[in-house]
Amino acid sequence: MLNGFRFPHPLVLIVGFIILAAALSYVLPAGEFTRHLDAVTGRQVVVAGSYHTVPATPVGPLDVLVNVPKGLADAAAVVFLIFLAGGAFTVVDQTGALRFGVDWLLRRAHGREVLVIPLVGTLFATMGALENMGEEIIPLVPVLLVLMRRLGYPVLTAVAASVGAAFVGASFSPINPFQVGIAQKLAQLPLLSGGAYRMGFLLVAVGLWLWATTRHAVRHRQAPDLSLDANEAAAGPATTSRSGLVLLLMLAAFGVFAYGVVQLHWEFEQMAALFLGLGIVAGLVGGRGLTGTAEGFIAGFRDIAFSALLIGFARAIFVVLEQGHIVDTIVHGLAAPLGHLPVALAALGMMGVQTLLHVPVPSGSGQATLTMPLLVPLSDILGLSRQVTVLAFQYGAGLCELITPTNGTLMAMLAATGVRFEQWIKFAAPLWAALFALGAVAVVVGIATGV
Repeated sequence: MLNGFRFPHPLVLIVGFIILAAALSYVLPAGEFTRHLDAVTGRQVVVAGSYHTVPATPVGPLDVLVNVPKGLADAAAVVFLIFLAGGAFTVVDQTGALRFGVDWLLRRAHGREVLVIPLVGTLFATMGALENMGEEIIPLVPVLLVLMRRLGYPVLTAVAASVGAAFVGASFSPINPFQVGIAQKLAQLPLLSGGAYRMGFLLVAVGLWLWATTRHAVRHRQAPDLSLDANEAAAGPATTSRSGLVLLLMLAAFGVFAYGVVQLHWEFEQMAALFLGLGIVAGLVGGRGLTGTAEGFIAGFRDIAFSALLIGFARAIFVVLEQGHIVDTIVHGLAAPLGHLPVALAALGMMGVQTLLHVPVPSGSGQATLTMPLLVPLSDILGLSRQVTVLAFQYGAGLCELITPTNGTLMAMLAATGVRFEQWIKFAAPLWAALFALGAVAVVVGIATGV
């Protein structure tokens, strides 16, 4: 399908979308919905039927340039999380703990190495379902690459088994607070309602993704990189002991991270502070000393810088659309025709609309607050279950994360691992189509069963 074709460099691709967004501000009429503060979600939500035109505010060339640093500023919390976590994991890697941990895992999986991929993928899919994990995965690239090199699997497997699995888990999740949770609140549905129904399709979706990921990895497997074994064998007992202790510290940090995100509702700043602390303690315990730890952080900052900055560049797309006052125009133009369709077609049309909208609106929670107040009254008029409307949002917007180049997390992960976008699309596009079809089945069955 894409043989012989190369997508532009990720930065060129994202800048191209920024320029396209600015060009659309000259073509599309400016407009906006009236918004009010929703007491249940604590967010600004649109008022259905309130769309109106406003004076045009086209985004000029100078504004485009200014909006790039604005996008970086908007994404600052995420960007600095990636920097600090990336620096911390570089320090951990320099202590030898990652190689020690991977070797330990592979010794116990001897003869069953292929099971490592679904194990890792299930972990990330679970975190995606629980807390919409995404950007937090990017700093884990060193760990994932060491694992894949030791297994002999292509680096694309690292992306598929991590962010790919997390996106699928988040899309079909019955409890993801940033997608289904907000959408159900806006639809005035009980939280976790329809959970059993969603769980059934979640298991099928994650199973399909992990099967395809494992199959691709096995088919493209090469000789494992055994140079790490020689390095580990050369290390003395003291070094091995330190590596084990650092590994335990890292695992403890992951436990604190999961608890903080799920139970304490941590923001990106708290996550970044945790990884900063991990890097400092790991460097000292691992024998790197103060200077060695500082140098490790600097090396990590350097290696992860491009991936972190891509997040901010991708955010600039939405900043341009907002400045041009055409985000609401796009939403209104896509949602209005749905009212003239039969119930089943309208529900499937909602999935399509949510998919298209996720290209210019990369935030799942932001898209929920933008679209649900419009689509819920429409679904009531059509006689469509509100739960099905939420399903259409989940599957349409969530699965788009797998393929859209405006997804800063995906592009940053591809850049960090060295996987070209066209390589990823060749792998992910057929799976996205299959999962989208699965979501469509879930929507239609939901209509038929009155979920």
